[in-house]
Amino acid sequence: MSTPQPALNPEHILQTGLAFWASKSLLSAIEMEVFTELAKHPDDLATLTGRLGLHPRGARDFFDTLVALGFLERHDGKYSNTPNADFFLDKRKPSYIGGILEMANSRLYPFWGGLTTALRTGMPQNEGAHGEPDIFAALYADPARLKQFLAAMSGISHGANMTIAAKFPWAKYKTAADVGTAQGDLIVQVTRANEHLSGIGFDLPEVAPVFEEYVEANGLAGRVQFRPGSFFTDPLPKADVIMMGHILHDWNLEEKKMLIRKAYEAIPEGGAMIAYDAIIDDDRSKNAFGLMMSLNMLIETNGGFDYSGADCIGWMKEAGFRETRVEHLVGPDSMVIGIK
Repeated sequence: MSTPQPALNPEHILQTGLAFWASKSLLSAIEMEVFTELAKHPDDLATLTGRLGLHPRGARDFFDTLVALGFLERHDGKYSNTPNADFFLDKRKPSYIGGILEMANSRLYPFWGGLTTALRTGMPQNEGAHGEPDIFAALYADPARLKQFLAAMSGISHGANMTIAAKFPWAKYKTAADVGTAQGDLIVQVTRANEHLSGIGFDLPEVAPVFEEYVEANGLAGRVQFRPGSFFTDPLPKADVIMMGHILHDWNLEEKKMLIRKAYEAIPEGGAMIAYDAIIDDDRSKNAFGLMMSLNMLIETNGGFDYSGADCIGWMKEAGFRETRVEHLVGPDSMVIGIK
């Protein structure tokens, strides 16, 4: 007897192939500040269309699409934010995470159109590929844009940072340094949750004003300091624990190994390194976000790629770490811990 075959269904193929429809609907809503506007109060179709300056032809379909996607609600003809959208996508709230999605809309969305070219050539498809100046050089030269960008990086990392602050056995240590600290949310969350710790944020000098403002706003100016430098050309600050959040995946294999070696040299015997990214599962079949983030590194960098826990453990052992482990944080993020 023949084995019954499962029913074939093209739904997943079509949903994935056309997933950019949903993505661009959300990104355009963030760009036009739909959620910030509706955080003030619910609005009917005509009022919301007018306030956002939309043409009436597509407005109803657009707002109802956001309802169907679960970002808006509609009651008695008035649109309002869902609780998640209201908390995370209202620009006026400190919980706003739309900064990274604004960058996705303005930069990554068009650049991902070059994925096939990147796969065939191994070359980035960002501004440099189109003869434009490097976006990050421009960001670091503009304090206002840099501040916005660093805040966006905090938004996407905040959940993982809070988990590290609560989950890692900080009682064993007295000092911690966050390498590539950006706005400083990782070292802020760690020191806020562990009052015995003192901390260092290490990054390029241009980051200092943004970092110091954020640390002061969190009441940690007495325990957390900024240390300027480049992790490529300067030694890392000495500390019991060296942390790198969303750092290693930006760089090629030799650069990754170099950063891990520098972390090993900066900590004492018994000290720890924490590296976290969207760590790919060892079977490379489950963490789709981590795998697609690696494709994003293909598009954005000359040699960056995301990696599995087993990959990172191998690099840490090569550097001399005697104990290693992987622990899940939140969403697609996990941390790899090395003990010297």
